[in-house]
Amino acid sequence: MMKQLLSKLLFKLNGWKVIGTHTYPNKCMVISAPHTSNWDFLIGRCYAYVIGVKPKYMIKSELFLPVLGSLLKWNGGIPVFRKAKNNVVDQMVEMLNNTDKLNLGIAPEGTRTKVAKWKSGFYHIATKAKVPVLLLAMDYKNKEVGIIHEFVPCGDFEKDMLLIQEKYQNIEGKIPENYNPRIF
Repeated sequence: MMKQLLSKLLFKLNGWKVIGTHTYPNKCMVISAPHTSNWDFLIGRCYAYVIGVKPKYMIKSELFLPVLGSLLKWNGGIPVFRKAKNNVVDQMVEMLNNTDKLNLGIAPEGTRTKVAKWKSGFYHIATKAKVPVLLLAMDYKNKEVGIIHEFVPCGDFEKDMLLIQEKYQNIEGKIPENYNPRIF
């Protein structure tokens, strides 16, 4: 309750507003974009507290230092070891299949700097686990954060990625030059 009140206050003081649905399916893949700044994490967590969802989110293992790592895990963080081949897609699919409720979040750009294309693991997780994908936008230009679209992947990677690309085309990250609107 305190986190929700503090998050609402931070949003009000900084002019942010929540858009879109406030209810999530029991199981889903939530992708967040654009990811151009460290501030995205704070905005995303405040958003989750405001609407009352408790997502788990994939985050690079390098941040799981002794104290910070404990806080991240307590707050829903799942470490991803990016330098090793750990079959993360299958691990996340198994996690989704073995629970009744899991909102799994990821920033598919994989970094705050400009990328040529997104990492596609989120798509393969959603397809294999047969869960919907929710598109979470953090629009710094309009100071809006929320779900802008929900869909179930059809299995046609190019078609689905074009849909996602279209939905994010007018969303502006904190550092606009770090976002490539062509995602694949």
